Amino acid sequence: MPDLDWRRLPDGAERRVFAAPSGPLAHIAMGPADGQRVVLIPGATGSKEDFVLMLPLLADAGYRVESFDLAGQYESSEAGPWRLDPPRERYDERLFLDDVLAVLDAGSGGAHVLGYSFAGTIAQLALVARPDRFASLALLSCPPEVGQAFRTVKRIGPLSTLTNARQGSALMRWGIRNNLNRVPPGRIAFVRERFALTRRESVDDIIGLMMATPDVRADVAAAGVPKLVAVGEHDLWPLERHEAFAREIGADVAVYATGHSPCETAPHQLVRDLLALYARA
Repeated sequence: MPDLDWRRLPDGAERRVFAAPSGPLAHIAMGPADGQRVVLIPGATGSKEDFVLMLPLLADAGYRVESFDLAGQYESSEAGPWRLDPPRERYDERLFLDDVLAVLDAGSGGAHVLGYSFAGTIAQLALVARPDRFASLALLSCPPEVGQAFRTVKRIGPLSTLTNARQGSALMRWGIRNNLNRVPPGRIAFVRERFALTRRESVDDIIGLMMATPDVRADVAAAGVPKLVAVGEHDLWPLERHEAFAREIGADVAVYATGHSPCETAPHQLVRDLLALYARA
């Protein structure tokens, strides 16, 4: 893939602000207004721009594709637990779940939902809570573990039991800021600018949530929608863990010759597999 300016949205993409329970969420949409909805949810330290290469492909296929920054992340930094009624202190699981459900409730019928990394866990919780709002579920590089999800991460997994959420967050932020994944200059420039707006406490709280990932595998498996686990063969977690997780929830598996971010590095192949998933729905 060529390097590009990740701040620039594709022609035809629309920006707006969505009024979620936790506050204003930066939101984008593209494609025919009457098309079936595709909702792409970014993960921790991510943003809606992670899907800019996928937006026109899905829109050209006739779908109304949407994405938004999670509360506390990038341009949704003004959304947070202090805005809830009543206010709370932490970016907890319920905050993210209620925001996702509000986005899904803003449209009619079932949507094709993709949860990326941490957001894959929230998407599963949303499916269990409101299966009527789902036409399909795709989990992109989603943690395949329950409980302490970092314990089987390659190389550093054993160290995760010795760190708390704030220390784990600091380690992750350090690795991304210092470009340990060796992404192109345009990408790392955008990532560093995004960090300047993302609230540190939101990242800390998300890492804490990932250290206590809920077990909803049986309920997700029982949900009557097509499911896909999409992952790079060089993901943070071993491929065999993703494959086992997919079997447990009754999902198909798609594997790409890339790392944790196929939405950035294999968007055409990922969209191909998503369209096949949607066809089965």
